[in-house]
Amino acid sequence: MKDTALEGVKIIEYCRTVTGAYATKIMADLGAEVIKIEPPGVGDDARRKAPFPGDVPHPEKSGLFLYLNSNKMGVTLDPKKGTGAEIFKKMIEDADVLVEDGSPGEMEKIGLGYDELKRINPGLVMTSITPYGRSGPYRDYKAYQLNTSNASGQANMLPLPSPSLDRAPVKPGGNLTDYDPALMAVVAILAAVFLKGVSGKGQFIEISKQEALINMQRVESVTFANTGVIMNRMGTANPMPGGIMPCKDGYVVSVSPEDHQWESLMELIGDPDWSKRDWCKDRFARAENAVPLTNLIVTWMQRHTKEQIYREGQALSCPIAPLHSSEDIVKSEQLRAREFFTEIEHPVVGKLQFPTAPYRFSKTPWQLRRPAPLLGESNEEIYCGRLGYSRDNLVKFREAGII
Repeated sequence: MKDTALEGVKIIEYCRTVTGAYATKIMADLGAEVIKIEPPGVGDDARRKAPFPGDVPHPEKSGLFLYLNSNKMGVTLDPKKGTGAEIFKKMIEDADVLVEDGSPGEMEKIGLGYDELKRINPGLVMTSITPYGRSGPYRDYKAYQLNTSNASGQANMLPLPSPSLDRAPVKPGGNLTDYDPALMAVVAILAAVFLKGVSGKGQFIEISKQEALINMQRVESVTFANTGVIMNRMGTANPMPGGIMPCKDGYVVSVSPEDHQWESLMELIGDPDWSKRDWCKDRFARAENAVPLTNLIVTWMQRHTKEQIYREGQALSCPIAPLHSSEDIVKSEQLRAREFFTEIEHPVVGKLQFPTAPYRFSKTPWQLRRPAPLLGESNEEIYCGRLGYSRDNLVKFREAGII
């Protein structure tokens, strides 16, 4: 019996920052062996991204890098220098998957395109992640998350609801615009790995971040094509009372369009006299008076904590929930009961609280096998132990800037 779901699957990651690294992290967490290739000397750009402990930058202490690269091995290699491409090809010989995120044509220029690599390994599943895909007039455009979020139409839906439709669109917080395409990539890669297991044949997969984000919007992305209506963020011109509201120690969210939901919300705040007036008689009247009604609800909310509001509202079947901060999440009794956070020991950072996985496998449970690699940590193990190079070779490779 296998100890992990993807035991035996070998993956090479040649990517920068978030999208490719997160895709391979998911598969590493499922048990695949992932070897991450970083530029010699400087390493992945994610090493220079915050947060850092004590807000002091350090290439081995980036919280982003540590999260994205746990359960991976790490080597340094520049395939564009000297024998770097030949070393890369030797790594590919027994690999199942290669994930890369270079510009279209970049791998071909150094002799590492799919047509070349499949001659070495016909079963290789090679995945190329780019902002706009490998064809079309945008193929060579560079892009950051702000670009792809807007180019996909995703940002035009945010903020939702918006206090004013005159407010400019915004991208989702954090690195979500890079994480979502990674999820699409994982689904495609695992489907190709499954087919390889049946047929022995590999294939080439291209992932467009723009198209991945459009797919995440579901109905909104095709509304205009079918109806001529442009879907964008909803304003507060004619909403229902409620939404995101401040309370004594943070924020809560509550939307109560149905009469029974509204009645439970009113019971929660003590059935005030104003709730008996005509402006509350039905959902249409409440919608017409949404702003003043919301202000009255907020007045009550600000006198109570989000935990009190949530607990008492829950008991009344009121659709209301607290907006959790990162502190709330770490201290959550729900997540503590499920042991969602675990402790990891890193040789430079020390002990860290670390998120586990959002799934529970009964036969092949998630395992934290190793922390994110130090820069070049696995060079000797991979290049000498597996590929047959000598330590003298490694010294020469380092002097030439190849590793």
